[in-house]
Amino acid sequence: MQVAIVHHWFVTRGGGERVAECIASLFPQAEIFTLLVDSRGTPDGLRHRGIHTSFLQKIPLAKSYHRHMMPLYPAATEGLDLRGFDLVISSDSGPIKGVRVDPEAVHICYCHSPMRYLYDGYEAYRAQMDPVTRAAFTLMAGRIRDWDREAAERVNYFIANSRYVADRIHRVYGRESTVIHPPIDLDRAQTSSRPEQHYLCAGRLVGYKRTELMIEACSRLGRTLRIAGTGPEEARLRKTAASGVTFLGELSTEALWREYAECRALLFAADEDFGMVPLEAQACGRPVIAYGVGGSLETVRAGEQVAAGEATGVYFGEQTVDSLIDGILRFEAAESAGAFDPVAIRRWAAGFSTEVFLQRMREFVMSVVPEAESSMALPGTR
Repeated sequence: MQVAIVHHWFVTRGGGERVAECIASLFPQAEIFTLLVDSRGTPDGLRHRGIHTSFLQKIPLAKSYHRHMMPLYPAATEGLDLRGFDLVISSDSGPIKGVRVDPEAVHICYCHSPMRYLYDGYEAYRAQMDPVTRAAFTLMAGRIRDWDREAAERVNYFIANSRYVADRIHRVYGRESTVIHPPIDLDRAQTSSRPEQHYLCAGRLVGYKRTELMIEACSRLGRTLRIAGTGPEEARLRKTAASGVTFLGELSTEALWREYAECRALLFAADEDFGMVPLEAQACGRPVIAYGVGGSLETVRAGEQVAAGEATGVYFGEQTVDSLIDGILRFEAAESAGAFDPVAIRRWAAGFSTEVFLQRMREFVMSVVPEAESSMALPGTR
């Protein structure tokens, strides 16, 4: 079969890019398509493979301001030439599900989420914009939303990265989906026999991550906090941070996993669709103090329903400093009582491994397109 793998853009490296890389590893002869590509955002496993791009690649500064290209998404997506492909697998949290494929082709969309800035997060994103940008965004959002819903109708099968996103796909697009959780690269996991006493938060410093809650909570409690990552919120957050907060900047992959292994626990305050960072910390045997909504309910084991010795963290109930402080204090009390077993935490994270993801993806594709088996890499290779 002629197979194409399509991802919205390779501009920054994150969970979506990791998923696209793993899907591509299943189909070593597949061609790769995207709207924009930057060397910094290209996964190592795709660097040797030619990547086809849209006309957005030729627009100056488009890589830096790719989210401002929203009015051009439909034309750029539909302009990708996918004629002649029998199977198209898209990795999408934006517009790329709207690619045009041959009538006989099968299109499987691995959906990280419908575009949050058009649906669930619409008002929150608008509130952060300056008046001119807000007015322009408001004018175009309805048109892009209509196009996105129409594009979803052209997909043959949806895969969701979490039950949380599966519910959103059903609500927004009226489509059912199969849940296959994203892959965690356990090969990079490290462990420490004597973790430090500081807390860690990691990820892009953007508004919805609510990093300011973690800074304020640790400051009030007199706890030390290390922050791994950069982003547009960094300058503002640095101004509010107390002396016990250390900004680490963008770390190498090895350095980030070492931070996971050495922290007392990971703090996670975002309402995430899935959230790979908590699982990466758990892969290193470290517990997580997480906002108890969304993807965290699927990636962190906490609460009374968890058997003794099997908890991997605690939840806090509101995105407020007081609620997070309560979560930290409950965690510390449980920690003192020996509630968190690093071996059990790592065992839980192993259920989200790359091997599990590849097996489930292979089984799903073969269930809907049996003839694709001949185009796949042999099991156990990636």
